[in-house]
Amino acid sequence: MPAKQGDARRKILDTGRRIMSRKGFSATGTSEILTAAGVPKGSFYHYFGSKDAFGEAMMQAYFADYIAEMEHIFAEPKRTAADRLMAYWRDWHETQSLDDCQGKCLAVKLGAEVADLSESMRLALKDGTSEIIDRIENTIAEGLKDGSISIAGDSRDTAELLYDMWLGASVMAKIRRDIGPLDTTMKATRHLLHISTRRDETPATNR
Repeated sequence: MPAKQGDARRKILDTGRRIMSRKGFSATGTSEILTAAGVPKGSFYHYFGSKDAFGEAMMQAYFADYIAEMEHIFAEPKRTAADRLMAYWRDWHETQSLDDCQGKCLAVKLGAEVADLSESMRLALKDGTSEIIDRIENTIAEGLKDGSISIAGDSRDTAELLYDMWLGASVMAKIRRDIGPLDTTMKATRHLLHISTRRDETPATNR
């Protein structure tokens, strides 16, 4: 029974993520999520005390999956830190170019909306994005050690700048429905890290 309950909770979270990645948080009702998930309508408040609590749990689950994918990319020991970091940015470029530049990043889709609606969801976004920046910072530091990366400033500041650039570029790509902002940000990333264009020849992931 506990396993089935856990499966139902995860199904609600995954279904909600899929719908909200298209429609947004406010435009998605709990009944729509439950119908699409194929679970009883009373299930929602059995697992989540409120829609905000659901949103917080959904963001936490999303970032847990996202971090696992990042670690998969960054864990390849035979590649330099620069190669691994550029593989991550290429993966970002690819996923945010999908569906006429609507992308798959929940932070891009919901960030501005939920930060003003719910403090608990804002904090979940803050914690999740901080974990992403932590891993970018660590990889930059590894690149400084192996000589594949060179930066003018601090590793943390550079990691935050890069994440902010890519987040902003993803929003602009959605607005324009054009990958131009992502292409420009890829060039700026190589410039900031002093990485040659040959790094872009390495496949993004093994997935």
